[in-house]
Amino acid sequence: MDYPRRSLPRVARVLQYMPDEHIEDIRSHIIQKFKDSDLLKNVQGKRVGITAGDRGIGGHHEILHAVIDAVKDAGGEPFLFNAMGSHGSGDAEGQREILRRYGITEEELGVPIECTMETALLGTTDDGVEVHFNKAANDADASIIISQESVHPVLTEGIASGLMKMITIGCGSRIGAAWAHSHGLAEQVRKIPKVAIPNSNIVAGVAVVQNSLEKPHTIEVVPPDKFEEADERLLLLQKSLMRVIPFDHLHVLVVDRIGKNITGSGMDPNVIGFWRIKGGPHTPDFRRIVALDLTDQSLGNGIGVGLADFTTEKFVSKYDWKACYINLLTGRDPSGRLIEGQLPLALKDDREAMEVALYSAMPEGSKEEPRLVRIRSTRKLDLMYISEALLPEAKQDPSAKILDEPHEMPFDSEGNAIWEGDSGD
Repeated sequence: MDYPRRSLPRVARVLQYMPDEHIEDIRSHIIQKFKDSDLLKNVQGKRVGITAGDRGIGGHHEILHAVIDAVKDAGGEPFLFNAMGSHGSGDAEGQREILRRYGITEEELGVPIECTMETALLGTTDDGVEVHFNKAANDADASIIISQESVHPVLTEGIASGLMKMITIGCGSRIGAAWAHSHGLAEQVRKIPKVAIPNSNIVAGVAVVQNSLEKPHTIEVVPPDKFEEADERLLLLQKSLMRVIPFDHLHVLVVDRIGKNITGSGMDPNVIGFWRIKGGPHTPDFRRIVALDLTDQSLGNGIGVGLADFTTEKFVSKYDWKACYINLLTGRDPSGRLIEGQLPLALKDDREAMEVALYSAMPEGSKEEPRLVRIRSTRKLDLMYISEALLPEAKQDPSAKILDEPHEMPFDSEGNAIWEGDSGD
């Protein structure tokens, strides 16, 4: 059956300028920070657990290698432990497989990786919420928390993704994440670490702020009693480095890939609009969103596709119901809706999904020129395709550089959207 569709407009590639200030020598930077902090002075001969999470931190391998080397330099015996809440279908082997897809293996890092969903109960908060901590880490002599400091789809002010959340959700495993989310994450992300830190073996945190090109802009080694202050301060820095799509109104936004390695909600609401989760004014006003594909690192967890209006059969073939449902139910807000995992209209291929989406976004017989943008993900906003109707606005934007003349959107012979040049990663 042929669905009604509208032909795609001609597009041009546009490069959005993004400052590229970043740390060049990650290893030396981190090792020196640890030496300056003196936080590893008591780990001689001790087993030291280091968090291995599932967010796509720029330079993640180099960061892990550097922290491992810092522990070894201090005489400790480092190992990695899984710290990703309920991801990977909420089981240890699923989380080990996620790490493998990131290239985080015992062979690559040269240290043991202990994956378990078991936890130690460290206590309860003043409102009765259980505080859980990864058992492999708790059985060690010391633990180091590594986090990416970034915005979050739920935590929008004060503290978002960072050291405190890594303790609360990542180190809490599935059970700890369920307690925190269901009792209000905005409150528990402050309360739970205040119980966990004095009752655990955490000796240090490594807080990473990325620039908009996914390179480490700032890396700090933080003592546990300064985690909250560091999260608040570094979130402001991260927000100042963020970039968004430079148009307020679109008929269609095409997102090549969504996934848990990009953001917890698959697509960042700071880019696509919080109204898709919380309601309210349509700012920005992107009428339709098309999510074309799911990242391999998500291991089938398609949370976030419910924020789109259209997807593809390719996406559906990768969608793991169990992985998605477990993560969605663990992260539930009892007073909210469970929309992020719902599958939208799924079309045969990328071209059909885009054309049907464009048809649905415009009145019958409309003479308006289609306003369409295509991006690689909500975290890769430096390069994009924009429709011809948007070129006058782009020409007025000093941060935008138009790379070519308007032409047809590129597809392969099977209807998959492709990127011209070496720009599709």
